[in-house]
Amino acid sequence: MIRVVLVDDQELVRSGFAMILNAQPDIAVVGEAGDGTEAIAAVRALDPDVVLLDIRMPGLDGIEAAKAVCGETRTRAIMLTTFDQDDYVYDALYAGASGFLGKDVRRDDLVHAVRVVAAGEALLAPGITRRLISDIARHRPREGTTPSDRLSVLTERERETLRLLGRGLSNAEIAAAMVVSEHTVKTHVSNVLAKLGIRDRVQAVIAAYETRLIEPS
Repeated sequence: MIRVVLVDDQELVRSGFAMILNAQPDIAVVGEAGDGTEAIAAVRALDPDVVLLDIRMPGLDGIEAAKAVCGETRTRAIMLTTFDQDDYVYDALYAGASGFLGKDVRRDDLVHAVRVVAAGEALLAPGITRRLISDIARHRPREGTTPSDRLSVLTERERETLRLLGRGLSNAEIAAAMVVSEHTVKTHVSNVLAKLGIRDRVQAVIAAYETRLIEPS
């Protein structure tokens, strides 16, 4: 069972999402919160698999809550917003979020997002493209490291895996490109994430651009 905590300052939004998610046989909403401070407390107390966090809330906002949740717990965060602005996407991704959805998300897409993120993958809403991630990485790289520093921990095969991840390829497509099995690709992906200290494929895409393994077009 996938355990979910919903966080939004609007009770009607929480109720609507709860109704959709609780109707699924494999998902249960185990808690709700109305701001970032309550969200952190709920996640620590309930240990959910996924937290859906509204970005714009009074008091502690969703970005700050995501930093605490993603930095201190195993819970994966999906950010919810009515805006698709670059800064929100950037801040959410660097806070450690694994997904980014608009509040007008369709019922089926919401359910799919929760399942995908709970399984350890990551996703972005259709309107938030890899081009945006490349722009973010180009304009606002992380401080304190150089491309060579970060990539030096990877083997050549792992670098190639990261390059293909950055281009948005699935495990099956990476396996075909590298002429290896999907099992081998999964091992390479796990090694890349572990060695670079990142949580999921979204963070891997950012890393590929930050390290200039892929140059923004």
